Amino acid sequence: MTESDFTASVLCNPINRTILDRMPELNAADAWLASGAPFQTTWNVITGRPPEYGIKDYDLFYFDPDTSWDAEDRIIRRAKHIFRDVDADIEVRNQARVHLWFEKKFGAPYAPLSRATDGIDRFLMHNAQVGIHAQADRCEVYAPRGFDDIANMIVRPNFVPNFQPKTYFEKAGRWKTLWPEITILPA
Repeated sequence: MTESDFTASVLCNPINRTILDRMPELNAADAWLASGAPFQTTWNVITGRPPEYGIKDYDLFYFDPDTSWDAEDRIIRRAKHIFRDVDADIEVRNQARVHLWFEKKFGAPYAPLSRATDGIDRFLMHNAQVGIHAQADRCEVYAPRGFDDIANMIVRPNFVPNFQPKTYFEKAGRWKTLWPEITILPA
């Protein structure tokens, strides 16, 4: 699978397309549609399912050095307005803030990030390490692990310092019920 193939499959999902088209209206620096929505849409294209099938939420990452809750809340409220007519759960998160809440939620420390794509690098699976954003009249893709695991429907652990085996198997198990074609590698 090439970057062009991946982008074309992601854009088959009208929700992804709408998010990418409207993302600049957020005025959020370093914004990316990340993880599930891009790779799960691609799995749907590969398996002949409707593009939106099985997608729980649409993660929109951005990076703002202002780590206050108020600053993030302003972007979240703006997103609710911009995407008010989109029938999907769009989760907007400032990656500069993740280290402030991660340990309380997941029980492990999480070092501060310096850009939104650092958050993509820390996803628990290689296939989830993707992001896409609109830039001028084209899309830019961030895929540090490439597209092989997505194309081959392989869920492979990404042994980063914040790796959580329980969460890895919970997510992979949910995906297996929706996409029985996937292969889950042991952690």
